[in-house]
Amino acid sequence: MSRKILVLPGDGIGQEIVAEAVKVLNRLREGFGLDAELEQGLIGGAAYDAHGEPLPGVTLEQARGSDAILLGAVGGPRYDTLERHLRPERGLLGIRAALELFGNLRPAILYPQLAASSALKPDVVAGLDIMIVRELTGGIYFGEPRGERVLENGERQGFNTLVYRESEIERIGRLAFDTARKRGGRLCSVDKANVLEVSELWREVMDRLAADYPDVELSHMYVDNAAMQLVRAPKQFDVMVTGNLFGDILSDCAAMLTGSIGMLPSASLDSQGCGMYEPVHGSAPDIAGQDKANPLATILSVAMLLRYSLGEGALADRVEAAVGRVLDDGLRTPDIHSEDTRLVGTAAMGDAVVARLND
Repeated sequence: MSRKILVLPGDGIGQEIVAEAVKVLNRLREGFGLDAELEQGLIGGAAYDAHGEPLPGVTLEQARGSDAILLGAVGGPRYDTLERHLRPERGLLGIRAALELFGNLRPAILYPQLAASSALKPDVVAGLDIMIVRELTGGIYFGEPRGERVLENGERQGFNTLVYRESEIERIGRLAFDTARKRGGRLCSVDKANVLEVSELWREVMDRLAADYPDVELSHMYVDNAAMQLVRAPKQFDVMVTGNLFGDILSDCAAMLTGSIGMLPSASLDSQGCGMYEPVHGSAPDIAGQDKANPLATILSVAMLLRYSLGEGALADRVEAAVGRVLDDGLRTPDIHSEDTRLVGTAAMGDAVVARLND
C-alpha cells in the first residue's frame, strides 16, 4: 500500500530547498522502489496569503491523512506586523501541537569534508556526532497564561508561563533513553534545576526513568554549562535531552559546530513514529529566490523521514551516502564554500545529490 508524504514548502527559501528534496524523493520513487505518493500543501505565510490563516483546516486534514510530512520553513519580515495568532510561526507551532509531535530529534553530525568550515578547531569537532532530543509541544512556548498587561503605574508587562506536566517529561524522557540505548548509551539531561521548580521536577522524573534503562548512563547538566561545554568539548556528548526553549537554543548552537546550520535536519515525532521532517534553519528571506540556499539539511531530513516514519532504512542510507559523495566531489553552496571547493547553487546541489544516488 502506497504511503502518503505531505510536502509543505512554506516561505522564503523553503520553496527552493523543498524542491530539491522532492527531486530526491521522485528519483527514489522512479528508480529505487519507494512506494510513496506526494501531496502539496500550504503553511505559514503562504497559507496566510491564500487562506488568511497560517494553518488552514485543509492543511491540517492533509497532515492527519499522511504518513509523514516534509516541511521547508515559515516566516518572513512582511508578516511581522500581523497579529500574533496570524503570524507564520503560529502555523508551525499549531501543527506540532495538533499532531502531538512531542519529540524533536536534531542530530549534529560533522561531515569530515566540512571540518574546516566549523566555527571550532578541527581537532575539537572532528568525529562529532550528537543527538539532541527536544521536547516540542510543552514548556514556555505553549504555557498559559501568556500575554501582555498594563501595570498600575501604566507600564506594559509581557509574561509567559513555563510549565511541564510529569507525563510530558516522562514521554520525552523515554524517547531520549530509547535513542541513547541505540547509540552510545550516554544521556545528558539539561535543565536549570538550581533556579526553576519545573526543572526540579524534570530532573526527578529523569532520575526515576533511569531505573528502567540500566544500560544507559544518565547525567545532568545546567543549561548555561551545557552551552559552554558544546563550545569547549562537544564530543563529550552522545544524546542530550531538554525542554522546548533550551532545546531550541542548544540545537542552533550545535548547528554551528557542524560547519553550517544548512547541514542540520530534524525529525518531530508522535508516539507512533509518524512525524514531520524539516531543516533546523529558518526561512532566510534575505537570500530567498537567489539560488544560494543550502538544500542538504532538507535532503537529510528526507533521509530521516525514510528511516523513522517509512521504515526505509536502506534508502535513508543511500541518501546520506549520496550527500557524502557530493561533499567528496568538492561541491559547496555559499554557506560552506571555501577557496579549494566549487561554488554551486541550490538547484545544482540538489541535482548533484540525485546523480549520486545511483552510486
